[in-house]
Amino acid sequence: MKFLSTKATCNSHGQDSSYFLGWQEYEKNPYDEVLNPEGIIQMGLAENQLSFDLLESWLAKNPDVAGFKSDGKSIFRELALFQDYHGLPSFKKALVDFMAEIRGNKVTFDPNHIVLTAGSTSANQTLMFCLAELGDAFLLPTPYYPGFDRDLKWRTGVEIVPIQCTSSNNFQITEAALKQAYQEAKKRNLRVKGVLVTNPSNPLGTTMSRSELNLLVDFIKDKNMHLISDEIYSGTVYNSPGFVSIMEILKDRNDLKDCGANVWDRVHIVYSLSKDLGLPGFRVGAIYSENEVVVAAATKMSSFGLVSSQTQYLLSAMLGDKKFTKNYISENLKRLKRRQRNLVSGLQKAGISCLKTNNAGLFCWVDMRHLLHSNTFEAEMELWKKILYEVRLNISPGSSCHCTEPGWFRMCFANMSEETLNLAMKRLKTFVQESNHDNGCTAKRVQSSRRKSLSNWVFRLSSREHREQEQR
Repeated sequence: MKFLSTKATCNSHGQDSSYFLGWQEYEKNPYDEVLNPEGIIQMGLAENQLSFDLLESWLAKNPDVAGFKSDGKSIFRELALFQDYHGLPSFKKALVDFMAEIRGNKVTFDPNHIVLTAGSTSANQTLMFCLAELGDAFLLPTPYYPGFDRDLKWRTGVEIVPIQCTSSNNFQITEAALKQAYQEAKKRNLRVKGVLVTNPSNPLGTTMSRSELNLLVDFIKDKNMHLISDEIYSGTVYNSPGFVSIMEILKDRNDLKDCGANVWDRVHIVYSLSKDLGLPGFRVGAIYSENEVVVAAATKMSSFGLVSSQTQYLLSAMLGDKKFTKNYISENLKRLKRRQRNLVSGLQKAGISCLKTNNAGLFCWVDMRHLLHSNTFEAEMELWKKILYEVRLNISPGSSCHCTEPGWFRMCFANMSEETLNLAMKRLKTFVQESNHDNGCTAKRVQSSRRKSLSNWVFRLSSREHREQEQR
């Protein structure tokens, strides 16, 4: 008899990916300015630590909320007891209002159509359980977040079929790529249940265009399938073009209102406070859907990953403070924009560029193809290992994100101080300079060897001609 179940021991979790292996190496030797200045700097973790002071300032000004009091009286016992897993109405209202505010109030959300989950990981997995059977497939554009191999596949048995996107058009989704992915799924005898996208994209750090979003809506309308839009980074768009939610597209499409295709019922949004508010440890995620059947099913499943009542109470007060949320959203975007500029500038000084359309997220999609000794994923892994162990920076290789082209890497910039980022760029610049020097020396040695070979050949030729003349 096996000690563990097949599900517990299967390798589809993705924990052996270089994305997670880099984390493990960082944890063995973490950088600390004082205790371990030669350690590995973590640039593989998409956390937003730039605006903690704003959150802490609000908590200091609202001690009753932080102490679980209402009108000066403790409500600890009330919060400590069991709460309906539908969630606190006050928090659901505050959350949907915050989601609308991030989107410039161009769209609104009904609190009765939201399902609370323990982070976006739980939200995405819950949707897989609700929408697909074992062996069904979802199409995902590449490159995509490495954790999706775990979130979508591991427990559900749902398959991922990549929509192959390339740098030739800045990794945008095309109709041809969509059709190719769909046909590939059919060849594998997979039933395609839908498409899942992250907008803004992780790892690209870009927002999807209206044309891409309309293409997706037309595709799911034609194929009678679902569309999941993971909008966890919707509040991190610091440069133009601005963020366009899939809800805005649905709202603007007059052809969907009376077409009888029920497209609204097959579009679902995933959201979380992990990135925009920088609270991944609070484990607050959500599913939003206009489909009442999906909401009911997801609500029942949410009992396996609830958000604590204490967390809901605290955040309902924080998000309900409109003066605070307005200031936070504005200031947070300014800080993200400045930090992203610092990273791009540091990379440029090292002779490295980023995807030009980068305008969102907590990271940049970095082009290091010129540093590869060959255009292969083996060369990419060799470069990644050098950067991890010699430069002591943990970054995420594109292959871990299922990128089709070797040499792209994701670098995070919001989970560290400005001083630490500057040190990371200094280390990288030194590495590139030394690599270029070594390559230059190698080239000179090759040229010198060729010159010597040519000289020896000329000498041998002239000697032979001299002997032939003497013989004549």
